[in-house]
Amino acid sequence: MTNKSRILPITRPVFDDEELRLLAACLASGWVTQGPMVRKFETMLSERHQVRYALATTSCTAALHLSTLALGLGPGDEVVVPAYTWVTSAHCAEYVGAKAVFADIEIETYNLDPQTLEAVITPRTRAVVVVHLFGLSAKMDEIMAIARRHRLQVIEDAACSIGTTYGEHPVGGLGDIGCFSFHPRKVVTMGEGGAVTTNNEDLAKKVMSFRCHGDSVFFQPPNSDAGKPYNMDPFDFLGFNLRLSDILAAVGVAQMVKLDDLLAERKACAGIYNELLTGIDDLALPVSPPKCGHTYQSYVVRLKEGGKERRNQIMDRLTEQNIQTRPGTHAVHLLGYYREKYHLRPEMFPNACLGQDTTITLPLFSGMTLADQEFIVKTIRNALH
Repeated sequence: MTNKSRILPITRPVFDDEELRLLAACLASGWVTQGPMVRKFETMLSERHQVRYALATTSCTAALHLSTLALGLGPGDEVVVPAYTWVTSAHCAEYVGAKAVFADIEIETYNLDPQTLEAVITPRTRAVVVVHLFGLSAKMDEIMAIARRHRLQVIEDAACSIGTTYGEHPVGGLGDIGCFSFHPRKVVTMGEGGAVTTNNEDLAKKVMSFRCHGDSVFFQPPNSDAGKPYNMDPFDFLGFNLRLSDILAAVGVAQMVKLDDLLAERKACAGIYNELLTGIDDLALPVSPPKCGHTYQSYVVRLKEGGKERRNQIMDRLTEQNIQTRPGTHAVHLLGYYREKYHLRPEMFPNACLGQDTTITLPLFSGMTLADQEFIVKTIRNALH
Protein backbone atom coordinates (compact mmCIF):
# COMPACT_ATOMS: atom_id res chain seq x y z
CA MET A 1 0.00 0.00 0.00
CA THR A 2 1.63 3.22 -1.16
CA ASN A 3 0.50 6.72 -2.00
CA LYS A 4 3.06 8.38 -4.23
CA SER A 5 0.78 10.45 -6.37
CA ARG A 6 -0.73 12.86 -3.85
CA ILE A 7 0.04 14.65 -0.60
CA LEU A 8 -2.79 14.68 1.92
CA PRO A 9 -2.29 17.94 3.86
CA ILE A 10 -3.39 18.69 7.40
CA THR A 11 -5.50 21.45 5.88
CA ARG A 12 -5.46 23.94 3.02
CA PRO A 13 -7.21 27.24 2.34
CA VAL A 14 -10.14 27.54 -0.05
CA PHE A 15 -9.87 30.44 -2.51
CA ASP A 16 -11.79 31.14 -5.71
CA ASP A 17 -12.72 34.00 -8.03
CA GLU A 18 -14.54 35.91 -5.27
CA GLU A 19 -11.29 36.57 -3.39
CA LEU A 20 -9.72 37.76 -6.63
CA ARG A 21 -12.69 40.02 -7.40
CA LEU A 22 -12.64 41.69 -4.00
CA LEU A 23 -8.85 42.04 -4.06
CA ALA A 24 -9.09 43.76 -7.45
CA ALA A 25 -11.83 46.05 -6.16
CA CYS A 26 -9.72 46.94 -3.13
CA LEU A 27 -6.64 47.73 -5.23
CA ALA A 28 -8.68 49.73 -7.73
CA SER A 29 -10.17 51.83 -4.92
CA GLY A 30 -6.73 53.01 -3.84
CA TRP A 31 -7.65 52.43 -0.20
CA VAL A 32 -5.47 49.55 0.91
CA THR A 33 -4.81 50.22 4.60
CA GLN A 34 -7.48 49.89 7.31
CA GLY A 35 -10.66 51.16 5.68
CA PRO A 36 -13.97 50.04 4.15
CA MET A 37 -12.97 46.39 3.60
CA VAL A 38 -11.87 46.11 7.22
CA ARG A 39 -15.15 47.64 8.39
CA LYS A 40 -17.10 45.19 6.22
CA PHE A 41 -15.16 42.24 7.61
CA GLU A 42 -15.60 43.47 11.18
CA THR A 43 -19.35 43.83 10.63
CA MET A 44 -19.62 40.29 9.27
CA LEU A 45 -17.68 38.88 12.22
CA SER A 46 -19.62 40.84 14.85
CA GLU A 47 -22.92 39.72 13.36
CA ARG A 48 -21.84 36.08 13.16
CA HIS A 49 -20.58 35.99 16.74
CA GLN A 50 -23.34 38.23 18.12
CA VAL A 51 -21.05 40.82 19.69
CA ARG A 52 -21.27 44.61 19.67
CA TYR A 53 -17.67 45.08 18.55
CA ALA A 54 -15.30 43.12 16.32
CA LEU A 55 -11.96 44.84 15.75
CA ALA A 56 -9.55 43.47 13.14
CA THR A 57 -5.85 43.13 13.96
CA THR A 58 -2.69 41.89 12.29
CA SER A 59 -2.90 38.48 14.02
CA CYS A 60 -4.48 36.63 16.92
CA THR A 61 -1.23 37.21 18.80
CA ALA A 62 -1.85 40.94 18.36
CA ALA A 63 -5.47 40.45 19.47
CA LEU A 64 -4.35 38.70 22.65
CA HIS A 65 -1.77 41.40 23.36
CA LEU A 66 -4.32 44.15 22.83
CA SER A 67 -6.75 42.35 25.13
CA THR A 68 -4.30 42.25 28.04
CA LEU A 69 -3.53 45.94 27.46
CA ALA A 70 -7.22 46.88 27.33
CA LEU A 71 -7.93 44.94 30.53
CA GLY A 72 -5.17 46.85 32.30
CA LEU A 73 -3.09 43.81 33.24
CA GLY A 74 0.50 44.41 34.27
CA PRO A 75 3.33 43.70 36.71
CA GLY A 76 2.23 41.93 39.87
CA ASP A 77 -0.82 40.39 38.17
CA GLU A 78 -1.27 36.68 37.47
CA VAL A 79 -3.11 35.30 34.46
CA VAL A 80 -4.19 31.64 34.41
CA VAL A 81 -3.51 29.89 31.11
CA PRO A 82 -4.10 26.27 30.04
CA ALA A 83 -0.82 24.33 30.04
CA TYR A 84 -1.77 22.84 26.66
CA THR A 85 -2.27 25.52 24.00
CA TRP A 86 -0.37 27.57 21.45
CA VAL A 87 2.35 29.58 23.14
CA THR A 88 0.86 33.04 22.56
CA SER A 89 -2.04 32.23 24.89
CA ALA A 90 0.57 32.59 27.62
CA HIS A 91 2.80 35.17 25.91
CA CYS A 92 0.01 37.77 26.02
CA ALA A 93 0.30 37.95 29.82
CA GLU A 94 4.08 38.18 29.70
CA TYR A 95 3.96 40.95 27.07
CA VAL A 96 2.48 43.35 29.62
CA GLY A 97 4.65 42.27 32.55
CA ALA A 98 2.08 39.97 34.15
CA LYS A 99 2.83 36.36 35.07
CA ALA A 100 1.40 33.39 33.17
CA VAL A 101 0.28 30.75 35.68
CA PHE A 102 -0.58 27.36 34.21
CA ALA A 103 -3.49 25.05 34.93
CA ASP A 104 -3.87 21.56 33.54
CA ILE A 105 -6.40 20.46 30.96
CA GLU A 106 -9.05 17.76 30.73
CA ILE A 107 -7.39 15.09 28.63
CA GLU A 108 -10.69 14.15 26.96
CA THR A 109 -11.39 17.65 25.63
CA TYR A 110 -7.88 19.21 25.69
CA ASN A 111 -9.52 22.31 27.20
CA LEU A 112 -9.00 24.01 30.55
CA ASP A 113 -10.11 21.87 33.50
CA PRO A 114 -12.35 24.05 35.72
CA GLN A 115 -11.10 22.28 38.85
CA THR A 116 -7.44 22.95 38.09
CA LEU A 117 -8.33 26.56 37.26
CA GLU A 118 -9.78 27.15 40.69
CA ALA A 119 -6.86 25.39 42.38
CA VAL A 120 -4.25 27.84 41.04
CA ILE A 121 -6.12 31.09 41.76
CA THR A 122 -4.34 33.35 44.26
CA PRO A 123 -5.00 36.88 45.55
CA ARG A 124 -2.85 38.13 42.63
CA THR A 125 -4.90 36.39 39.94
CA ARG A 126 -6.72 38.92 37.79
CA ALA A 127 -7.62 37.07 34.59
CA VAL A 128 -7.92 33.72 32.89
CA VAL A 129 -7.31 32.86 29.24
CA VAL A 130 -9.90 30.28 28.19
CA VAL A 131 -8.88 28.47 24.99
CA HIS A 132 -11.48 26.82 22.76
CA LEU A 133 -8.90 24.40 21.41
CA PHE A 134 -9.17 22.72 18.00
CA GLY A 135 -12.62 24.29 17.51
CA LEU A 136 -14.22 22.79 20.65
CA SER A 137 -15.84 25.18 23.10
CA ALA A 138 -14.56 25.07 26.66
CA LYS A 139 -16.99 24.46 29.54
CA MET A 140 -17.95 28.08 29.88
CA ASP A 141 -20.70 27.81 32.51
CA GLU A 142 -18.32 26.28 35.03
CA ILE A 143 -15.41 28.53 34.10
CA MET A 144 -17.47 31.72 34.14
CA ALA A 145 -18.92 30.82 37.55
CA ILE A 146 -15.40 30.43 38.94
CA ALA A 147 -14.22 33.63 37.27
CA ARG A 148 -17.11 35.68 38.61
CA ARG A 149 -16.72 34.21 42.09
CA HIS A 150 -13.07 35.31 42.14
CA ARG A 151 -13.68 38.54 40.17
CA LEU A 152 -11.48 37.46 37.29
CA GLN A 153 -11.56 38.93 33.81
CA VAL A 154 -12.05 36.34 31.08
CA ILE A 155 -10.18 36.34 27.77
CA GLU A 156 -11.54 33.82 25.27
CA ASP A 157 -8.80 32.55 22.99
CA ALA A 158 -11.02 31.52 20.10
CA ALA A 159 -8.18 31.37 17.58
CA CYS A 160 -9.38 27.96 16.35
CA SER A 161 -13.08 28.52 16.81
CA ILE A 162 -14.78 30.78 14.31
CA GLY A 163 -18.39 29.62 14.12
CA THR A 164 -18.17 27.59 17.35
CA THR A 165 -21.02 27.87 19.83
CA TYR A 166 -21.49 27.11 23.49
CA GLY A 167 -25.11 26.15 23.89
CA GLU A 168 -26.91 28.61 21.64
CA HIS A 169 -24.33 31.36 22.00
CA PRO A 170 -21.25 31.88 19.81
CA VAL A 171 -17.90 31.93 21.52
CA GLY A 172 -15.99 35.20 21.67
CA GLY A 173 -18.76 37.08 23.44
CA LEU A 174 -19.17 34.93 26.54
CA GLY A 175 -16.25 36.37 28.49
CA ASP A 176 -15.06 39.95 28.74
CA ILE A 177 -13.08 39.86 25.51
CA GLY A 178 -12.42 37.35 22.71
CA CYS A 179 -9.63 36.77 20.20
CA PHE A 180 -9.74 35.12 16.76
CA SER A 181 -7.12 34.00 14.24
CA PHE A 182 -7.21 33.96 10.43
CA HIS A 183 -3.92 32.11 9.92
CA PRO A 184 -3.80 29.66 6.96
CA ARG A 185 -4.58 26.69 9.22
CA LYS A 186 -7.85 28.29 10.32
CA VAL A 187 -11.24 27.69 8.67
CA VAL A 188 -11.41 31.33 7.53
CA THR A 189 -8.05 32.70 6.46
CA MET A 190 -6.59 35.79 4.88
CA GLY A 191 -2.98 34.62 5.17
CA GLU A 192 -2.54 36.39 8.48
CA GLY A 193 -4.89 38.41 10.62
CA GLY A 194 -6.87 38.37 13.82
CA ALA A 195 -9.68 40.11 15.64
CA VAL A 196 -10.80 41.20 19.09
CA THR A 197 -14.46 40.80 20.03
CA THR A 198 -16.28 42.33 22.99
CA ASN A 199 -19.60 43.71 24.16
CA ASN A 200 -17.87 46.29 26.36
CA GLU A 201 -17.64 49.77 24.79
CA ASP A 202 -14.78 50.90 27.03
CA LEU A 203 -12.69 47.83 26.15
CA ALA A 204 -13.45 48.33 22.45
CA LYS A 205 -12.26 51.94 22.58
CA LYS A 206 -9.05 50.91 24.30
CA VAL A 207 -8.36 48.22 21.69
CA MET A 208 -9.01 50.72 18.88
CA SER A 209 -6.57 53.12 20.49
CA PHE A 210 -3.82 50.61 21.27
CA ARG A 211 -3.95 49.05 17.79
CA CYS A 212 -3.47 52.51 16.22
CA HIS A 213 -0.37 53.93 17.95
CA GLY A 214 -2.37 55.07 21.01
CA ASP A 215 -4.69 57.39 19.09
CA SER A 216 -7.24 58.69 21.61
CA VAL A 217 -9.66 60.27 19.15
CA PHE A 218 -12.12 57.53 20.12
CA PHE A 219 -12.35 59.02 23.63
CA GLN A 220 -13.12 62.59 22.52
CA PRO A 221 -16.67 63.97 22.99
CA PRO A 222 -18.83 63.93 19.85
CA ASN A 223 -18.78 67.73 19.48
CA SER A 224 -14.97 68.06 19.73
CA ASP A 225 -12.76 69.19 16.86
CA ALA A 226 -10.82 65.92 16.94
CA GLY A 227 -10.81 64.26 13.54
CA LYS A 228 -11.38 67.47 11.57
CA PRO A 229 -9.00 67.98 8.66
CA TYR A 230 -7.12 70.85 10.28
CA ASN A 231 -6.41 68.91 13.50
CA MET A 232 -4.05 66.01 14.05
CA ASP A 233 -5.49 63.24 16.22
CA PRO A 234 -4.59 63.28 19.92
CA PHE A 235 -2.26 60.54 21.16
CA ASP A 236 -2.58 60.12 24.92
CA PHE A 237 -1.51 56.46 25.19
CA LEU A 238 1.49 54.36 24.26
CA GLY A 239 0.15 52.23 21.44
CA PHE A 240 1.22 50.00 18.58
CA ASN A 241 0.60 49.59 14.87
CA LEU A 242 -1.50 46.41 14.84
CA ARG A 243 -4.14 47.38 12.27
CA LEU A 244 -5.27 45.06 9.48
CA SER A 245 -4.92 46.16 5.87
CA ASP A 246 -7.87 46.35 3.50
CA ILE A 247 -6.00 44.02 1.13
CA LEU A 248 -6.16 41.18 3.66
CA ALA A 249 -9.66 42.14 4.77
CA ALA A 250 -10.88 41.80 1.17
CA VAL A 251 -9.86 38.15 1.29
CA GLY A 252 -11.51 37.84 4.70
CA VAL A 253 -14.82 39.21 3.41
CA ALA A 254 -14.87 36.61 0.63
CA GLN A 255 -13.97 33.89 3.13
CA MET A 256 -16.74 34.84 5.56
CA VAL A 257 -19.33 34.29 2.82
CA LYS A 258 -18.11 30.68 2.58
CA LEU A 259 -18.07 30.06 6.33
CA ASP A 260 -21.24 27.97 6.64
CA ASP A 261 -20.24 25.73 3.74
CA LEU A 262 -16.70 25.32 5.06
CA LEU A 263 -17.95 24.40 8.53
CA ALA A 264 -20.52 21.95 7.15
CA GLU A 265 -17.84 20.20 5.11
CA ARG A 266 -15.47 19.93 8.08
CA LYS A 267 -18.18 18.55 10.33
CA ALA A 268 -19.12 15.99 7.68
CA CYS A 269 -15.50 14.86 7.34
CA ALA A 270 -15.19 14.65 11.13
CA GLY A 271 -18.30 12.47 11.21
CA ILE A 272 -16.77 10.12 8.64
CA TYR A 273 -13.56 9.88 10.67
CA ASN A 274 -15.63 9.06 13.74
CA GLU A 275 -17.29 6.19 11.88
CA LEU A 276 -14.10 4.84 10.31
CA LEU A 277 -12.08 5.02 13.53
CA THR A 278 -14.76 3.56 15.80
CA GLY A 279 -13.59 0.26 17.19
CA ILE A 280 -9.89 1.12 17.19
CA ASP A 281 -9.43 0.75 20.92
CA ASP A 282 -5.92 2.22 20.82
CA LEU A 283 -7.26 5.67 19.90
CA ALA A 284 -9.26 8.26 21.84
CA LEU A 285 -11.43 10.23 19.41
CA PRO A 286 -12.65 13.85 19.75
CA VAL A 287 -15.54 14.39 22.14
CA SER A 288 -18.13 17.14 22.53
CA PRO A 289 -19.50 17.50 26.07
CA PRO A 290 -23.02 18.91 26.53
CA LYS A 291 -23.37 22.49 25.20
CA CYS A 292 -19.80 22.44 23.81
CA GLY A 293 -19.96 22.94 20.06
CA HIS A 294 -17.15 21.66 17.84
CA THR A 295 -16.19 23.06 14.43
CA TYR A 296 -13.13 20.83 13.90
CA GLN A 297 -10.47 23.32 13.01
CA SER A 298 -8.36 20.25 13.75
CA TYR A 299 -9.32 16.60 14.03
CA VAL A 300 -7.09 15.32 16.85
CA VAL A 301 -6.83 11.71 18.04
CA ARG A 302 -4.84 10.45 21.02
CA LEU A 303 -2.92 7.20 21.41
CA LYS A 304 -3.99 5.57 24.67
CA GLU A 305 -1.01 3.23 25.11
CA GLY A 306 2.62 3.27 24.09
CA GLY A 307 3.45 6.91 24.70
CA LYS A 308 5.48 9.26 22.56
CA GLU A 309 7.68 6.63 20.89
CA ARG A 310 4.77 4.61 19.55
CA ARG A 311 2.92 7.78 18.53
CA ASN A 312 5.96 8.93 16.58
CA GLN A 313 6.22 5.55 14.83
CA ILE A 314 2.62 5.91 13.66
CA MET A 315 3.27 9.45 12.43
CA ASP A 316 6.35 8.19 10.55
CA ARG A 317 4.22 5.56 8.81
CA LEU A 318 1.72 8.21 7.81
CA THR A 319 4.52 10.45 6.51
CA GLU A 320 5.78 7.57 4.34
CA GLN A 321 2.39 7.58 2.66
CA ASN A 322 2.45 11.37 2.06
CA ILE A 323 -0.07 11.92 4.84
CA GLN A 324 0.78 15.08 6.77
CA THR A 325 0.32 15.07 10.55
CA ARG A 326 1.52 16.91 13.62
CA PRO A 327 0.89 16.76 17.39
CA GLY A 328 -2.22 18.60 18.55
CA THR A 329 -0.18 21.44 20.03
CA HIS A 330 2.49 21.85 22.70
CA ALA A 331 2.66 21.77 26.47
CA VAL A 332 3.61 25.38 27.10
CA HIS A 333 5.21 24.72 30.49
CA LEU A 334 7.86 22.58 28.74
CA LEU A 335 8.96 25.39 26.41
CA GLY A 336 12.30 26.92 27.32
CA TYR A 337 11.12 30.41 28.26
CA TYR A 338 8.52 29.21 30.77
CA ARG A 339 10.42 26.14 31.95
CA GLU A 340 13.46 28.19 32.85
CA LYS A 341 11.76 31.33 34.15
CA TYR A 342 9.32 29.55 36.47
CA HIS A 343 11.26 26.30 37.12
CA LEU A 344 8.48 24.14 35.73
CA ARG A 345 8.63 20.34 35.47
CA PRO A 346 6.73 17.97 33.15
CA GLU A 347 4.92 16.19 35.98
CA MET A 348 3.34 19.43 37.19
CA PHE A 349 0.81 19.29 34.34
CA PRO A 350 0.55 15.62 33.31
CA ASN A 351 -2.43 15.94 30.98
CA ALA A 352 -0.73 18.72 29.02
CA CYS A 353 2.27 16.42 28.59
CA LEU A 354 0.01 13.60 27.44
CA GLY A 355 -1.56 15.96 24.94
CA GLN A 356 1.80 16.94 23.51
CA ASP A 357 3.28 13.43 23.41
CA THR A 358 0.38 11.21 22.36
CA THR A 359 -1.85 13.23 20.01
CA ILE A 360 -1.98 13.18 16.21
CA THR A 361 -3.71 15.81 14.09
CA LEU A 362 -5.14 14.08 11.02
CA PRO A 363 -5.71 15.74 7.63
CA LEU A 364 -9.00 17.60 7.31
CA PHE A 365 -9.37 19.86 4.29
CA SER A 366 -11.91 21.10 1.77
CA GLY A 367 -12.39 18.67 -1.09
CA MET A 368 -11.33 15.68 0.96
CA THR A 369 -12.83 12.48 -0.41
CA LEU A 370 -14.11 9.36 1.30
CA ALA A 371 -11.26 7.48 -0.37
CA ASP A 372 -8.76 9.89 1.21
CA GLN A 373 -10.14 9.26 4.66
CA GLU A 374 -10.35 5.51 4.16
CA PHE A 375 -6.71 5.45 3.05
CA ILE A 376 -5.62 7.47 6.11
CA VAL A 377 -7.51 5.20 8.50
CA LYS A 378 -6.20 2.06 6.79
CA THR A 379 -2.65 3.39 7.18
CA ILE A 380 -3.29 4.02 10.87
CA ARG A 381 -4.67 0.51 11.36
CA ASN A 382 -1.63 -1.03 9.67
CA ALA A 383 0.72 1.12 11.76
CA LEU A 384 -1.02 0.08 14.97
CA HIS A 385 -0.99 -3.62 14.21
